[in-house]
Amino acid sequence: MTAPLIQIRDVSKKYDVGRPALSKIDLDVRTGEALAVLGRSGSGKSTLLNLIAGLDKPSEGAVIVDGLRVDEMSEAALARYRRERIGMVFQFFNLLDDLTVDDNVMLPAQLAGMAAGTARKRAAGLLESLGIARHAKAYPGRLSGGERQRVAVARALMNRPALLLADEPTGALDSASAADVRELLVELNRNGQTILLVTHDVALARSCTTRTIELLDGRIFRDERVTVQ
Repeated sequence: MTAPLIQIRDVSKKYDVGRPALSKIDLDVRTGEALAVLGRSGSGKSTLLNLIAGLDKPSEGAVIVDGLRVDEMSEAALARYRRERIGMVFQFFNLLDDLTVDDNVMLPAQLAGMAAGTARKRAAGLLESLGIARHAKAYPGRLSGGERQRVAVARALMNRPALLLADEPTGALDSASAADVRELLVELNRNGQTILLVTHDVALARSCTTRTIELLDGRIFRDERVTVQ
């Protein structure tokens, strides 16, 4: 059996004051899983995502993603890791308003050194597959929230990441747009994309992931398989 895509081993994260944000966490996530991390504010879910993304380092333990010790990487190696191994989707999209949709989507590939023509062709294919090709030359500010989140997903997928990280991806959307994004996440996972979703929304987690874990006071206290309807 192949090693899990994500391996969290005895991880704790402590800050200067208060209780640890995470305490002795162990977690495996296999390729092809769609995992939701649930918990109230302060439970440690965003800290866990930041450790996996290499945006923070644990106080103790190991964070291994796609065979790489993320917690031991230099800043230059972390930049390559975030560019080449993971894609990130945020609650408020984080698109560049002065770039067109297709230029936003192309940006990660350009930073990775992909030829402009190749990058543009891949961006066009992603926008087509996500149903927003007609907006390729528009600016993000002209789009609805749901459309902007689809652009953000396309950008996150541009470099074919092993792992898609989504931080409250429907939190800033109306109910109709949120439903569209849920369907998109389900479809991506059915096509083999590994997804780790951080949310406080139990209904979202159960509608678009295959497994949920719940954090309480920095520890995993529930781990369940989910049947996506």
